[in-house]
Amino acid sequence: MKPIEYRAKCEGMTQEGKGLFKYRGKLIEVSNFLTGEEAELLIFKQKFGFSARVKEIIKAAPDRVAAPCPYYEQCGGCQLQHMSIDAQNKFKQKAVTKQLKPYGKAMPIITMEDPYEYRNKSHYSFGLDYKKQVISGIYAEYSHKIISIDHCLIQNPKADNIVLTIKELMKSFKMKAYVEDEGHGFLRHILIKTGRVSGQIMVVLVVADKLFPSKANFVSALLERHPEITTIVMNVNNQKTSMILGSHETILYGKGFIEDTLSGLHFEISPKSFYQINPVQTEKLYQKAIQMAGLTGDEVVIDTYCGIGTIGLIASKHAKEVIGVELNKQAVRNAIDNAKKNNVKNIKFYQADAGDFMVEMADQGKHADVVIMDPPRSGSDKKFIDSLAELGPKTIVYVSCNPVTQARDLGQLSHKGYKVEKIQPVDMFPQTYHVETVVLLKKDPNAKVVPTKVVEPKTAEPRKATAKRATSNKSKSFKSKASKKSSPKKLKRKEK
Repeated sequence: MKPIEYRAKCEGMTQEGKGLFKYRGKLIEVSNFLTGEEAELLIFKQKFGFSARVKEIIKAAPDRVAAPCPYYEQCGGCQLQHMSIDAQNKFKQKAVTKQLKPYGKAMPIITMEDPYEYRNKSHYSFGLDYKKQVISGIYAEYSHKIISIDHCLIQNPKADNIVLTIKELMKSFKMKAYVEDEGHGFLRHILIKTGRVSGQIMVVLVVADKLFPSKANFVSALLERHPEITTIVMNVNNQKTSMILGSHETILYGKGFIEDTLSGLHFEISPKSFYQINPVQTEKLYQKAIQMAGLTGDEVVIDTYCGIGTIGLIASKHAKEVIGVELNKQAVRNAIDNAKKNNVKNIKFYQADAGDFMVEMADQGKHADVVIMDPPRSGSDKKFIDSLAELGPKTIVYVSCNPVTQARDLGQLSHKGYKVEKIQPVDMFPQTYHVETVVLLKKDPNAKVVPTKVVEPKTAEPRKATAKRATSNKSKSFKSKASKKSSPKKLKRKEK
């Protein structure tokens, strides 16, 4: 059906950075449209309503700039490149203020000096174009259509160059790209992780079959072109799934992990481990979180959703004791290794569900002075919040990458006797609508605890039963070591 041309004015913006305009009495979202602008739009009739695309900007907003990325309008990986950096920061400040206003005034956002090439993790999908030629790139927004990209402005350029080399080698090695719709082919994805301080590089080849013809020759050819590569891992994903990584891994070269330095500590980073993607801003984020915690050296701190132990290990310098709790088995192993590597003696890691763990601590009469929580975008569930309140720490530091679900959780915590004292946004993801926020909560001894009914925000992601921040892939749920009523001896620390 032929699209309808329609002239409209942008009346506001969504949390995701899309413009809003009225059409037939309804508000419709469209990308690349700023508040106050007038544009010629193309309206498309869909099964359920309408979609739109900007054809031409007629009256531009003062904050509009030319997007520097040639793939910007196709890709969808970035949503705010058509806004000046100053306007992006104001947009994120406003988004945090709008969601968290009931709990206090947000401090000015912590910005990034150089908002490009900041990602230490790059993901590329492989497939075929209409000419049956191999392409690699990023999925278009809301689809599995691959946009062929040679260089991404927010990713490490070394990663882009390695992928271009792999595409060349695929021809000489007659390696086929995986075709998702047909379910055949070999190379599905490439995941590249880089160390900002160490300079180390990990290349993960996600393939559809364990059988890798000329494997040794391929690795040698890649290393000859890129001797800067530290390790190469083959990950097998032979399932029809949208998940990137499979469960089976084979180290083809190196140790199977890279190392990097954050806030003076050394960390091992494996293919599946969670590690913040912007190390420059991560240091600012964690320093602010630990500063808010007000540690004096006498506190017991619990780092929930601890992953490979980054924030807990950094906090250990300022605390009496730190306890890291994480459900993912491999992440706990990495965390223990990281503690040993940094010779940190006052931290212990447990493989457990954090909610169950805190209930068990409370039942055993144990306490924590500070709890640091950094859940996934879907936030925490009611079970976790109830467990946290039962343990009753004096201080909670809540780190979130989604102010919508964070606001929901703060509402529950406020009814559990906690009061928000500080709100600090941090721009961890320039050029995108995502924003990280650190919130300090203190227990109010005079507060009246009110039973709560959780209302899911309309724009929030579906809530998950357990949070798995430590892996970019679905993994088996491991039973909590602290999930049953037991004596203190049942709280056993995971050892390697």
